[in-house]
Amino acid sequence: MIRVLIVDDSPLIRRLLGGIFDAEGDFEVAFARDGQEALALLPAWKPDVVTLDVQMPNMDGLACLDRIMLEHPCPVVMVSSLTEAGADTTLEALDLGAVDYVPKPGGAISLKIEALAPLLVEKVRAAASARLPKSKRLRDRVRLRTGLDRPPPRPVAPSRPSGSGAGASSPAPGDGIVLVGASTGGPPALDALLMPLPASFPWPIVIAQHMPATFTGSLARRLDKLCAMPVSEVVGPTPLLPGHVYIGRGDADIILSARGTGTIALSAPSSPDYRWHPSVDRLVESAMAHREAARIVGILMTGMGNDGARSMTRLRAAGGRTLAEAEETAVVWGMPGELVKAGGAEIVAPLDRIAARLMDMVPSR
Repeated sequence: MIRVLIVDDSPLIRRLLGGIFDAEGDFEVAFARDGQEALALLPAWKPDVVTLDVQMPNMDGLACLDRIMLEHPCPVVMVSSLTEAGADTTLEALDLGAVDYVPKPGGAISLKIEALAPLLVEKVRAAASARLPKSKRLRDRVRLRTGLDRPPPRPVAPSRPSGSGAGASSPAPGDGIVLVGASTGGPPALDALLMPLPASFPWPIVIAQHMPATFTGSLARRLDKLCAMPVSEVVGPTPLLPGHVYIGRGDADIILSARGTGTIALSAPSSPDYRWHPSVDRLVESAMAHREAARIVGILMTGMGNDGARSMTRLRAAGGRTLAEAEETAVVWGMPGELVKAGGAEIVAPLDRIAARLMDMVPSR
């Protein structure tokens, strides 16, 4: 049985969410009306997963999440309308340690709960087997136990040299490209990948992170503040420049195409031929249609499912280079695990070594 603690101040929401899990037959459910009540239940009940609302009286969801991750670390899935409307709040929750999120439907939720149910169950099942990195917020936990409750400062990205913005020269024909795929646990993993890379990184990086459209713009802005390389969301035809990072718009697919002497990224309507969006498989396939495989590096990081495994296996067979996140650091070893099982991963590396391995793969300017 999977033990789930549902935390929400609405009696209706608690009843509806509880009904979803009861209908599955392999969940045991408990309820809390706010963050304080949830924290009181955690030590004795020991849930496998907590679903957590954001807006609640007494102690809101973010404050509760912060305490959970410091005092009783366990997988948390945010379930709130605010996480859909407020993408910054969702990213803050993921940064605090939440494994995933499910946007609560707006309007008459009792009429829309059936549409939410499959996604909620799928994500909670994945969260139940998720791996919380032992180092996640370790310093904060130590400081809490020693009475030093002031959190350490967030890292600041190195300053960018002048001239690194949109006016930079276009890459020469034949230059390479890095393609990155991620899903559950992806935003913090992208931090770990991108923050160590210098502004002088010689190739463009294109990312397909499974997310709704309301979140990917916020993700790009957040990464842009943290990274030495400029980061932007692709919403229209965008020429690819070296030393720039491009995030695919959510609820759509990001594909590459040739235009003139260069390569552009496009936001395309999501294709029903692919289950997850932005689709990693579709991104890689489009890149292989316009660039020789030897000039492509594919990186597959944490996420449930198998998106990207098929196309990156083909990429390696055609002479491209591929890298999969190791099981010991992936929150969910679905996507990278499938790549490894298919024999498509040239290199398997823990999260804190992926940036260094990428630098070894890519020739300097």
